[in-house]
Amino acid sequence: MILVAVDDFLFRSKIRATGKQAGVELTFVKTPAEMLEQARALKPALAIFDLNSSAMAPIETIAAMKQDPELSSIRTMGFVSHVDVDRIHSARTAGVDEVLARSAFAGNLGDILMAAGAKPL
Repeated sequence: MILVAVDDFLFRSKIRATGKQAGVELTFVKTPAEMLEQARALKPALAIFDLNSSAMAPIETIAAMKQDPELSSIRTMGFVSHVDVDRIHSARTAGVDEVLARSAFAGNLGDILMAAGAKPL
């Protein structure tokens, strides 16, 4: 199980198609509250964030997850433009486990989803 906090339509579509092809179960969330709720309920292997999403408040949501003993062990990954050094620094300060450039995330998406250890459908 992988939770996905991505509101960019193209990235959502790519993640959905790649997850289906890889046989990985994905749950998409639309708000920070839904991310926290679903993380508690589903105990995902990975939570993926578009660090540029204003709707998801990814930096604050990651920080909330990492400060919550029940959620802190959930692996988090964010993707962002490689030139957005301030956002990369903020994500790392919040506790994100891994930050990837958007291009690296898109190019390695299949491997990322498979490596998450999610159970196949």
